Amino acid sequence: MDERRVFKKKLDDIALELRELELLYERYFSGEEKREPLKQRTEIERKLRALATRRIIKTDHRFLFDSLSSRYHTYATQWNRIQRLIDEGKYHRHTERRPAKTAADPAKALPSDDLYENLLRAHQSCALKTPPPGRSQFDAYLEKQKAQILEKYGKQNVEFRIVIENGKPKLRAKAK
Repeated sequence: MDERRVFKKKLDDIALELRELELLYERYFSGEEKREPLKQRTEIERKLRALATRRIIKTDHRFLFDSLSSRYHTYATQWNRIQRLIDEGKYHRHTERRPAKTAADPAKALPSDDLYENLLRAHQSCALKTPPPGRSQFDAYLEKQKAQILEKYGKQNVEFRIVIENGKPKLRAKAK
């Protein structure tokens, strides 16, 4: 019975270390950490390999081990893919934080994400038979409108909003 508790403790320790490794990789990919946590990763790999060679009789322990091993290998594949993208220069770290929305200040322009969500809601409320435009199509249209307004009125702050006219959602611009 004592061996059973020792083995369960090893599995729990590995699960905890794997969770810590996940957090370290999140920090590394976000740019908070400068170096990849390879030391911790190789340590977990070593422990998992050592347990893989062992014959596990208890079904609950086998299940826990298989779950941990599977979870680790899934994360390892993801981490390798992201690291490859970083090496190729195709990965952009998402370090910018969006400011919190305040209901008290409606004069601020909505970010593109909020505009698109408002467009989708307006499209649903109008119950149109045609599908809403795709995100890339909407962003391209928004950039085109910004360029036209900039050309026509010069450097002026513009606020975009979604309105419903004649049963259809429309994008409206208002100069500030």
